[in-house]
Amino acid sequence: MTRAGLSGLLVTHLPDLRYLSGFTGSNAALAVTRRAARLFADGRYTAQAAEEVQAAQVEIVPTGPAVAAAQWLAAQHGVDFAGFDPAVTSVAELARFKAGLPSHLRRSFLSAIAAPLVQPLRLQKDEDELPLMAEAALTGCKLFDHMLGFIRPGLREIDVAAELEYQARRMGAEGMSFETIVASGARSALPHGRATQARLPRNGFLTLDFGVILNGYCSDMTRTVYLGGPKAEERAAYEAVLEAEQAALDAVSAGAICEDVDEAARGVLRKEGLAEAFSHSTGHGVGLEIHEPPRIGAGQKNRLLAGMVVTIEPGIYLPGRFGIRIEDMVVVTRNGGQVLTPAPKALIEL
Repeated sequence: MTRAGLSGLLVTHLPDLRYLSGFTGSNAALAVTRRAARLFADGRYTAQAAEEVQAAQVEIVPTGPAVAAAQWLAAQHGVDFAGFDPAVTSVAELARFKAGLPSHLRRSFLSAIAAPLVQPLRLQKDEDELPLMAEAALTGCKLFDHMLGFIRPGLREIDVAAELEYQARRMGAEGMSFETIVASGARSALPHGRATQARLPRNGFLTLDFGVILNGYCSDMTRTVYLGGPKAEERAAYEAVLEAEQAALDAVSAGAICEDVDEAARGVLRKEGLAEAFSHSTGHGVGLEIHEPPRIGAGQKNRLLAGMVVTIEPGIYLPGRFGIRIEDMVVVTRNGGQVLTPAPKALIEL
């Protein structure tokens, strides 16, 4: 805050708020000055906030925690204006915050910060966070192992998703990181194919892309299996994606440029004549949110830093035919990358 020239900061993005204070509820705001921090929440969270938050004073308000936080900041001595993150604040929210201020402060007191302050702190996971992320990732691997014994031709995709999500809850997951992707047969060519009433084929690929939330942290992994016996072309395509994924994994290390990691995967597929079928970035950061910086894609000049957790997930998609994606979660280390999702990747035939 000092470097940014701020005497006050309004934090309303719940993942940022959780990172700073430990609060896990769904409605709160954090007001920070150079001398104090106060978390505002509504009456539903009286006991929860008292239990979870030690880094700030807690104040329970009847309505509008964010408005109350802005009002508190405006009343603090030495706080001439307070910053807010425009990337996570809607126009309607900002108007509401301003309306709660004295009329002479509505135009100038709240100021959009030029760059996020909390998000950069979240990029590199610390020694407390990494074990939580490893546990979430290993839970995903256990789920995949269970699903290998459940999957069979004729099941509906939604049956597969339901079983996966039910078992995730039984294993302790707080929820899923995102809507589970189950895409089979020709539908596997849809990069984000949601589970439907479609039935699993006797012969064809099945892509499972899923993640769990455990202790607040997300996991993310993808495996593609084959029902029946693959043709030579399908097997070769799978091997190309697997080689591309390994090339990108090998390129991960502290100091590596994100676009270079992307190119490591893309270059393999280019040699195989499949580059046009790879339609998305190679990966993204993961943490308290399923999609966090950095983005590992073409034109991304940022460097990976030790402690970042990223996905590596190249894929190919041939409309009307099939698609293949393989994805791992990786911790960036000084000398390389540590894979957190050691589930089998050699082509599995069911």
